[in-house]
Amino acid sequence: MSLRKWFYLFWTTILIGAGGAVIAGVTLQIVNGGIEFKGTADLLIYPLILFGYGMLVSVYSQLGFFAYLVLNYMGTGVFTRRVWQYIQLVLAVLALLELIFLRTFVGGDRNVFSDLTLGLGILFTAIVVSYFKVRSTNISAWIPTFFFMTAITILETIGVLRIGVDSATVFIVVPLIACNAFQILMLHRILKPKTA
Repeated sequence: MSLRKWFYLFWTTILIGAGGAVIAGVTLQIVNGGIEFKGTADLLIYPLILFGYGMLVSVYSQLGFFAYLVLNYMGTGVFTRRVWQYIQLVLAVLALLELIFLRTFVGGDRNVFSDLTLGLGILFTAIVVSYFKVRSTNISAWIPTFFFMTAITILETIGVLRIGVDSATVFIVVPLIACNAFQILMLHRILKPKTA
């Protein structure tokens, strides 16, 4: 990957994260009506704050993406390709089970509906993104994409899940999933060598 290609991926992911945060924030504002604006300046500044927040989330997503690339490189170096795929599949399923069920049983007073909704949303998104990745590349991309979109996304959301506030989770998860999906779907296009 050249510096120019990485720069393109970096800035487009930042814009995706910023857009996702603005959409999530404005939607939550409409649904919940949580903030009362005192004037036009407040109304204009709120989307700018969301935009900046989305940029921060996108950088966090990019850190997770490059950490996954390093992990995948090490995994394929240590294990055979098939064993590494099985390991990724098992870890993805365990991450989903932990998010949906174990947090509720261990945490006690957790909201079962919130965890179930989040887990099913991440699962559905991972399946859809994996489907499009396979259509763009080949069948061997399904498990790594599914692993990245489930296990790595859940790992990236651990901090906000400890807060236990649903609106904060939406603020993080929507731009994070958008950035993760964009990066994994763009990787093969960016790495594709140019034809002469």
